[in-house]
Amino acid sequence: MSESPYSDLERPPLSERALVRALVRPDGLWREIRVVAETGSTNADLVAAAGGGAPEGTVLVAEAQTAGRGRLGRSWQAPPRAGLTFSLLLRPAAPGARRTWLPLLTGVAVAAAVAGLTERADAGGFGEPPGGAGVVRPALKWPNDVLVGERKLGGILAENTGDAVIVGVGLNVGLRPDDLPVPAATSLAIERAAVTDRGVLLRAILREFERWYDRWRAAGGDPDRSGLRAAYREMCATLGRDVRVEMPGERVLTGTATDIDSFGRLLVRTADGAEEAVSVGDVVHVRVGA
Repeated sequence: MSESPYSDLERPPLSERALVRALVRPDGLWREIRVVAETGSTNADLVAAAGGGAPEGTVLVAEAQTAGRGRLGRSWQAPPRAGLTFSLLLRPAAPGARRTWLPLLTGVAVAAAVAGLTERADAGGFGEPPGGAGVVRPALKWPNDVLVGERKLGGILAENTGDAVIVGVGLNVGLRPDDLPVPAATSLAIERAAVTDRGVLLRAILREFERWYDRWRAAGGDPDRSGLRAAYREMCATLGRDVRVEMPGERVLTGTATDIDSFGRLLVRTADGAEEAVSVGDVVHVRVGA
């Protein structure tokens, strides 16, 4: 029998003051960071804020989200304080076609931050990790799922609004088995990660995002000159796999995922040898023998 779920009081709240002190700098990306106890959707809130002129670098974090959205209209919910739910307001000067890289960039930042933190903790960088805890190295499923093995650790949703892009992230941190929304999900606690402090994780993710975003902007949004495409390919668990892609209009594409092109599209080689670029679709990794 699994342990009882945490109560809200057992999950320490995030400190807005500590986040601002650590991340907001005159020469940095992050301009404003707010933490709210509850909201419907952090993405929806920042879409409204963008329309009102909120600056690039605005971050909204919610301890609980009642109407969160994932890709393709799916809902995204978690118990209060059980994970990280936040959205970023960006106003990139890069050409519109290259903005498609922003959710992929976010996935690289999340995966790199989690891996880096848990590696340092496992090596004693933050003192001894809890017994049995260790390194978690997430992988990315195109276009925007963060995985551990084949289980979903987090998801990303990007939305365009005027000249702004809102990028939302949901990451399962403290969920126990009884908390999971679906059996195919997981959390850093379930994976016995050496770091599950949400404040430490969020600071690491935002720093890693800023590092990649600065490189991507300096390269004019070019995924090759910035190194972003190479980093995504290295972390992408979809490449080399047999996949089924459920596309708009009830079309289904099957084949082998071969690469990510310069627009962030997934290239799929079908049985007849043709290669198709997919910009929108729900990817299923097909198991050998399935």
